[in-house]
Amino acid sequence: MSPSVKKVLIIFAHPSRNSFCGALAEGYEEGVRKAGGVIRKMYLSELRFDPVLRHGYAKTQELEDDLKLAQENIKWADHLVFIYPIWWGGLPAILKGFIDRVFLPGFAFESRNSIMSPDRLLKSKSAHLITTMDVPVWYYRLIWKRPGDNMLKKAILGFCGISPVRISSFGLLKKSSEEQRKKWIEEIREKGRKFK
Repeated sequence: MSPSVKKVLIIFAHPSRNSFCGALAEGYEEGVRKAGGVIRKMYLSELRFDPVLRHGYAKTQELEDDLKLAQENIKWADHLVFIYPIWWGGLPAILKGFIDRVFLPGFAFESRNSIMSPDRLLKSKSAHLITTMDVPVWYYRLIWKRPGDNMLKKAILGFCGISPVRISSFGLLKKSSEEQRKKWIEEIREKGRKFK
């Protein structure tokens, strides 16, 4: 594979592939492929792993095969795409559990000197968060102050050195028309075509 070919990993954290999140994932993938990129996908609800970090960082918890593969895929990728619904203002539990188990010291970061200034081990990568919600996007941003976006973009991905992290949010999903959803999918297809 040519070094100029961009490698994209989609991390899909909705329980159903047949959801609107699934349609967005397909649209993004189509855009990446049109641009000549290559894709790998991980559907978190289909992986077999314990989402609970049982001992914190005090004791090593053996990684299941699916999580070993996740780490290999993250190392392989130039660009990570997280697709998920906003639930209770934040990430679905399966995504948080996946991050707790996969983004470990020695893989994603190393806090040798200070937790405030870690070695950021994933700094050669960029990311895109694609989220859906049942409140208006402006409400999520202005009233709730984007807690899920801030957590994943700043406290997790930024902490590990992943930058830039772009965000595409689609809101008031339950009241959206078929025409509106088609426009959103086309928007994401175009973002996939121009991903960085």
